[in-house]
Amino acid sequence: MKKLLPCSAIALVASALGAQAQEGASACIITKTDTNPFFVKMREGASAMAEELGMTVNAYAGKVDGDNETQVAAVETCIANGVDGILITASSTSAIVPSIQQARDAGILVIALDTPLDPIDAADMTFATDNYRAGELIGQWAAASLGDEAEDARIAFLDLDVSQPTVGVLRDQGFMEGFGIDVADPNKWGDEDDSRIVGHDVTQGNEEGGRKAMENLLAQDPMVNVVYTINEPAAAGAYEALKAIGRENDVLIVSVDGGCPGVENIEAGVIGATSQQYPLLMASKGIEAIAAYAKDGTKPQATEGKNFFDTGVALVTDQPAEGVESISVAEGLEKCWG
Repeated sequence: MKKLLPCSAIALVASALGAQAQEGASACIITKTDTNPFFVKMREGASAMAEELGMTVNAYAGKVDGDNETQVAAVETCIANGVDGILITASSTSAIVPSIQQARDAGILVIALDTPLDPIDAADMTFATDNYRAGELIGQWAAASLGDEAEDARIAFLDLDVSQPTVGVLRDQGFMEGFGIDVADPNKWGDEDDSRIVGHDVTQGNEEGGRKAMENLLAQDPMVNVVYTINEPAAAGAYEALKAIGRENDVLIVSVDGGCPGVENIEAGVIGATSQQYPLLMASKGIEAIAAYAKDGTKPQATEGKNFFDTGVALVTDQPAEGVESISVAEGLEKCWG
């Protein structure tokens, strides 16, 4: 069994997961943080599959979202330990690339989870939701739910941050296409000229950011009636801002993620619909891929017609719209982040 080197001076967040097999393959999973439930679910998926396959897997995380330095140190530790593979959700999709290249040069299989690197082929493969499709589904649902009123919609976009391209851009642009908006350059948001767009603001993917962004956009146009949000914490914040002015019941909020709290917020009437993704599956499939690579050098293949391995997405709502495939809240709660 390989031994983990001591943590670096910048305090890597690390923990041993899964079975400690004497002869098994070894892997690292590096997430943006170790507190976000989305990444916790990834670690659970990696742990369970590692135990099933008799592998050793160690987990690392940044101190906060955006902490590239700690992720770089984690990659260096994984290289020094001679692991067979690394799973990573990168905080900086471009700044991490030189470290990823060092890992690949050392013969380590590198799989990006959820967040593609920039460029995407900097990793051996990406296991992720089709984030464009996730956005497209909530856009189609919103347009179908509004019917003829979609032509006069007033739409606020609550994005992740100003960094482009990101999964946030994919979701944003997918929503626009689903809603019937010309996206202009699909690799960035903010260059569209559709009069229905009130504006964009950033949330950092958290509830407080969602509240502030919603307040800013309501100041631009108090008659907003559709709100796209990067994720469900941002959606919860947007709802609170709308509730503060008595408009929580006449604005349609849509989102992406499909975690249990988010699905429960559909049931509570906070969110109209969300696109559910499956981080546990991303990580468990990633561990399977590393095991196969350690055995005979086999590398994972992309889903046909795509440049990544698609782990699936489903629209969750209790208000199904004609022509838009969806699952119920009850089904969503059974599957949340599985």
